[in-house]
Amino acid sequence: MTALDLRRAATTPQLSSAASHLSPAGSQLSATAPKPGVVAGRGLGVADLRDAAARIAPYVVRTPLLRGPAAAVLGPGLLLKAEHLQHGGSFKMRGAANAVLALGADRIVTGSSGNHALALARLARTLGIRLTVVLAAGAAPAKAAAVRALGAETVQVDGGVAEREERARALAAERNAVLIPSSDHPLVVAGAGTVGTELLADAPDTETVYVPTGGGGLLAGVCLAALHRPVRVVGVEPSGTPRYARSLAAGRRVQLPPGTTVADGLRGQCPGAVPYPIVRDRVDELIAVDDDEILAAADLLARHGVDAEPSGAVALAGALRAGRRERAVAIVSGGNTPARLHTLHRDPTRTHTHTDTHTDTDTDTDNVTITD
Repeated sequence: MTALDLRRAATTPQLSSAASHLSPAGSQLSATAPKPGVVAGRGLGVADLRDAAARIAPYVVRTPLLRGPAAAVLGPGLLLKAEHLQHGGSFKMRGAANAVLALGADRIVTGSSGNHALALARLARTLGIRLTVVLAAGAAPAKAAAVRALGAETVQVDGGVAEREERARALAAERNAVLIPSSDHPLVVAGAGTVGTELLADAPDTETVYVPTGGGGLLAGVCLAALHRPVRVVGVEPSGTPRYARSLAAGRRVQLPPGTTVADGLRGQCPGAVPYPIVRDRVDELIAVDDDEILAAADLLARHGVDAEPSGAVALAGALRAGRRERAVAIVSGGNTPARLHTLHRDPTRTHTHTDTHTDTDTDTDNVTITD
């Protein structure tokens, strides 16, 4: 039995002693846990990811694995899961589509910092759904404008993510609408988990997956995809908003005050009730990265032709901080930069082109074109 197998055989998460007090930047927490077939009483398992994949297939693309740009540091084994090429510019289309299609609502309310709202707005426009989006203070103006351009109503609150979610719940009740949170919903988590099932199918020898972590929907989804796989799952949080690291250290969900980070999509104050137990019971490690590391990773991606927003570069920043030379995948979760929003969300015929795709051949450069 390997050391990794021994850690996963533990009956409770084991936290390193250094995890009890995190430094402002670059801090690290390790947690290990068992791999149950169904997680933490939430009724979510691998079958839910299969159902989600079938449900959302007409509305999403299977994004490619790209060769990583940091071979000098991490070796040639690092790949990028290119969710910045997804419809709507981020992985959020997966969870949004799964929830919308399963629930069949004609009126929806959500709280979102941008990418979940953009995904819902595209779906709402296509399916004739009335959508209201509640935005927290500090939401990216370009994303808010794109949401409105797609026909959704936006409501701004003065506070942070916690106030945003409270207002969204109230509006849904007032308007007899269905609330679809950005991460804290079983259908959203299952949809996000299809990112993990795809990358593990395309790169089955992956040793570690680095996952950008905000509300935790994507991290929880990847944890579900990896339930019965010998792969390390590493969540990467902005150092200014380490809500999962603090919560796992405390043994319960902890709400942080509103934080600031260049990764505007990862500003959640508290782990979701649905993602938290899944993450707690399966994540192998949590890494925190500061704004300088995030921006450096985004710049590195841009220099190699990957147009990622800061939130989308967080996983690569975590991989660079970890410095492990192994077969790994960093999820580029989104590419909704201000420069791309104008065309990406207002011109539905926009075509994305990227080069240097990972394949089983020996060629260094392959082309993939995705029509959005």
